[in-house]
Amino acid sequence: MKDKIGLVGLGLVGTAIAERLLAGDFDVVGFDIDSGKHIHLEELGGNAVGSPAQVAQQAARIIFSLPDTNIVKQVVEGPSGILEAKTPPSYIIDTTTGDPDETIALAQRLAERQIHFLDATISGSSRQVRDKEAVFMVGGDKIAFETCGDIFQTLSEKVFYLGPSGNGSKAKLASNLILGLNRVALAEGLVFAGKLGLELETLLEMLKATAAYSAVMDTKGKKMLNGDFTAESRIRQHHKDVLLILKYAEKAGQELPLSRVHLGALEKAIEAGDADCDNAAIIREIKRRKIRHRRINRRER
Repeated sequence: MKDKIGLVGLGLVGTAIAERLLAGDFDVVGFDIDSGKHIHLEELGGNAVGSPAQVAQQAARIIFSLPDTNIVKQVVEGPSGILEAKTPPSYIIDTTTGDPDETIALAQRLAERQIHFLDATISGSSRQVRDKEAVFMVGGDKIAFETCGDIFQTLSEKVFYLGPSGNGSKAKLASNLILGLNRVALAEGLVFAGKLGLELETLLEMLKATAAYSAVMDTKGKKMLNGDFTAESRIRQHHKDVLLILKYAEKAGQELPLSRVHLGALEKAIEAGDADCDNAAIIREIKRRKIRHRRINRRER
C-alpha cells in the first residue's frame, strides 16, 4: 500500500512537489484555496479535498507550500485547519519562506500536541523542484527529520539539516539575500552590455566561464534575454522575502544597503504591473531606469 502524503498549497511549487511525490510512488491528497487547482492535482493522479482538516484526516505527514507565515498559522490553527482534524498529523513539513521567530513559536505550540514541525525551505524555482534540482534547508527535531527522510529523498538530492526549528527559515533568508542580488546584478550587467553594443547571447556564455559566474545565469539568463517571464517564481514573492530579510537585519543591528536598493527596484517592478511575472522580469525594471540629467545653472558652475 502506498504511503499517503498531504499537501496544502497547490501553486507553482506545490504542484511541482505533487508531481515529484506522485512520481516517487506516494499517494497525494491536497488542498488549495483556489479550487481550480484541485482539478489539476486530480489530473496528475492525486486526490483533492475541501479543507486542510480533511487533508490531515487522511495523511499523517503533510507538506505546506504557502505564501507566508500568517497563512501557515491560519491553515494550522484557523477554522477547518489542521488542528480541527479528528486525527491530527504527526509531521508537518513547511516549505514556506516564513518569519523565523513565528515559525519557532508555532513549532513549540505544535510540539505540545505531539506534532513535529519541520521548516524545510527551498532554494530553487518550481522548475528546479520538478527536476529534482532544488535545495532543501531543514530546521527542527533531528529524529523527525530522519523519519521524513523518504520524502526529502524523493524531492531532492540536496537536503541539508541545519539544526533546531527556525534554522531552515533563517537559512532561506540568507540564501535569498544573495540570490536576489545575483539576479539583479545579472539583469543590470546584461542591460549595460546591450547599451555597449555587445551580442548578449555570446556574452552570457562568456560570463559563465569567468569569475562573474553565478547559478542565476543558468536559471534566469536565457529568460532575461528572451523576454520569457512565465512564472517559475514570482516578483511579489521575492519582494515579501526581501522585506523579511530587512526586518531581521534591523533586529540584528545590521545595515543592508544593497538589499534596500533591491527592495526599491522590486517595488517599482510591482508598480509597473510585473508582480506575478517571473523574477527574471527584474530586467524590465532595469531597462525602464534612465539617468535624470540635472540642469546646471550658472551658480553651480
